[in-house]
Amino acid sequence: MGRDWFCKRAIGSLVDERAGSDGAREALVFEAQRFTFAELARDIDAVARGLIALGIGPGDKIALWMPNRPEWIQAALAVMRIGAVLVPINTRLRTEDAAYVLDQSDSTALIIAARSGPVDYLAMVCELLPSLASGVGGLRDARLAALRHVIVFGDAGTAGTLAWSALLEAGLRIPDDVLRARIAAVDPDETAFIIYTSGTTGFPKGVMHCHNIVRNVIDRAYRMAITPADTILMYLPLYHLYGFSEGMLMSMATGARQLLTQMFDANESLRLLEAQRATILDGFDTHFKDLLEAYRQRPRDISSIRTGILASGMLSSIPVAQEARRLFGNFLSGYGMSEIGVGAALSAIDSSEEQCVEASGYPAPGYEIKIVDPQTGREAAMGTPGEILVRGYMVMQGYYRKPEATAEAIDADGWMHSGDMGLIRADGHLRLVGRYKDMLKIGGENVDPLEVEAYLETHPAIRAAAVVGFPDARLSEVAVAFVQAVPEQHITAQEVAEHCRGKIASYKIPRHVFLVDELPMTGSGKVQKSKLREDARRRLAPASGNLSAGS
Repeated sequence: MGRDWFCKRAIGSLVDERAGSDGAREALVFEAQRFTFAELARDIDAVARGLIALGIGPGDKIALWMPNRPEWIQAALAVMRIGAVLVPINTRLRTEDAAYVLDQSDSTALIIAARSGPVDYLAMVCELLPSLASGVGGLRDARLAALRHVIVFGDAGTAGTLAWSALLEAGLRIPDDVLRARIAAVDPDETAFIIYTSGTTGFPKGVMHCHNIVRNVIDRAYRMAITPADTILMYLPLYHLYGFSEGMLMSMATGARQLLTQMFDANESLRLLEAQRATILDGFDTHFKDLLEAYRQRPRDISSIRTGILASGMLSSIPVAQEARRLFGNFLSGYGMSEIGVGAALSAIDSSEEQCVEASGYPAPGYEIKIVDPQTGREAAMGTPGEILVRGYMVMQGYYRKPEATAEAIDADGWMHSGDMGLIRADGHLRLVGRYKDMLKIGGENVDPLEVEAYLETHPAIRAAAVVGFPDARLSEVAVAFVQAVPEQHITAQEVAEHCRGKIASYKIPRHVFLVDELPMTGSGKVQKSKLREDARRRLAPASGNLSAGS
């Protein structure tokens, strides 16, 4: 292994590396809290000891359902540091969504925040586990039979759960040599985390990755020249691979300071940027649209920003990327997805403006990218659009407990079939053109229409539902549902929304609902979504962004 140009190492090794070389330096700022790298390492190991005391073993799946805060980072790194598998849960999910992830991942423990603002996570967990008072073993929902522990930050009185403080107290009896033995036993080739993402067929799929994301992050740090002198403003959710890698891991890999916010707010981000002199700013075009608008309304000193990632290349993103570069700094473009990591392709600091706004990056070290005709599988000529295929060290290990879906996504030669349309330019840069699959991209979140349709059809008055996307100036697109009622029953658009609210993530809830007598079908019995998209454009072109209904 010593002869390899990049020696494999576990994610947890970054904790020791930073504490050893940068221990006294500030690592994390969250609201009024500040942590040095040494303090952060101490707190991570305190959580790790607590998990060991609970009996969490190597390979156990530990779900983390918590908004951005220091305890998210402490828990996530502690889980992976002792060889368990982290399962981040999207904080915008609700009871049914969360139950699916907990069940499908075989999670043995769940770590939550009691609440965040108006969202009561503990109440939702109690809805799933109404027998908490008699211990988690008495479950109503058979899907959650593997769950043994519920650890709650911010609550100390709910029977059947373990308070965060009690977890830390339990860890005090674990000696240092036991912790160190667990850390040393971690195999970098074993699964470190499972990120759930909506796929092209049905429910979310768990994307498995090992510890080689360390190489992925360090390669990108060198491409972007990130050093301990940098400060990363991180408002992206840590449960998402983007925030997970560019915030938490980038800071731990480089020694850069991280300014963490619980959620994205454009005005608060600009205030922090100015006050703390942030140098790195990442996000989707949705974030930058809001940042640009907030700056126009109230200009700030943003001269500290040096670079960041703003994925571009699609026609809709080019104007935003151009304006953001003019105002904020030399942002890089890139291409990635949960299955292949962030930055499978990435611009360089000295790439031209045209390359950074009209392309989607140059293939990163250790990645191969090619374009093929999706019908024939033949490689497309340079400049000819086709499906983007990616091969390399960061391609996922597979979808958890979904071998057929894995085989469909990754071919026998190791190429990951993205379902995205793109082309290779004459300068070797990739350009993302669009998506072959029907996946919706709503405010940076992937939404599978089949998943939303399946949930809509659980309503007793809905016979069939079809969901398509409609362009949106801020969120890129929003969901539009065409609903066919059961004969002799009636349902309204408001009732459809109420059926979804609190059960599925808010961004999945259709913005517009149209009641139809029947859905357009092909001869083979498939819904003709192209016709529905045309119908949505016809109905909504002059409409506002409010929930609407029609027939």
